[in-house]
Amino acid sequence: MSAPPSVPIPTPLPPAATPRPASPLAAFWLDLLIAAATLFGLSLLCGLAWGMWRGIQVGIEAARSGAGAPAAQEVAKLMGTPGALAQLLMALVSTGGAALLLYFWRRRAAAAERTASGQAARRVSTWGWTLLVAACVFAGSSLIAWIGKQLGIEPAPTNLPLMEQAVAHYPLFLVAFAVFLAPAYEELLFRRVLFGRLWAAGRPWLGMVLSSAAFALIHEIPGTSGNGPAEILQLWLVYGGMGAAFAWLYRRTGTLWAAVAAHALNNAIALAALVFFGLQ
Repeated sequence: MSAPPSVPIPTPLPPAATPRPASPLAAFWLDLLIAAATLFGLSLLCGLAWGMWRGIQVGIEAARSGAGAPAAQEVAKLMGTPGALAQLLMALVSTGGAALLLYFWRRRAAAAERTASGQAARRVSTWGWTLLVAACVFAGSSLIAWIGKQLGIEPAPTNLPLMEQAVAHYPLFLVAFAVFLAPAYEELLFRRVLFGRLWAAGRPWLGMVLSSAAFALIHEIPGTSGNGPAEILQLWLVYGGMGAAFAWLYRRTGTLWAAVAAHALNNAIALAALVFFGLQ
């Protein structure tokens, strides 16, 4: 009897590689890089758009006066610099655009999260915590300013001249911008996207520190004002403390609306102080 033909034994396949989970910290830095690049790019585009519009205005004015086209060296003087309204609109487009891009592209809320946020927003305790945090932020900022003054440190926020011009010429738009629009897009970017990523990864305290540092830096960039190192450090402490307080409130209540409301209250108080008392 002949032996049965041998059946070749198949070569075993290597085990499927298990994909390594993405590092939440690497994702945070990528989010921050995208936000910075988007903010810079949109700011540049807004500046170019304003320059083109202003250049058209200068050309029309020159044609109406019959003086002919101005010399190249005179164009910059005639164009001037963006006014308060233009700067506020640029900030709205650049920072707001970065916040929306990061939210919809990288950290869009799921239906379950939106439902939980809505439920938290309907709890009375949520708004009690919101008022408490807003009061603590105001008291803490005032205390830091008072201590700094005793030490001879009196910084001037970079955006103070802009706020003063806007108060004088565009008060209603300034209120809409500072009290409603800016708190919404800043909380969306710094708390929902940046802090929220590390919070969801189980590292809320690291997220609080890093997102608050980014929040402080974007509000006071070294070299953009006449503030010295001590003044910059004081402003960073104020803005960083605000960012940490709003992140804590977001985590404590479970809804971003609480952080937006506390931020809006803080900006409303600061704006009222600027209008009625001229405080920095």
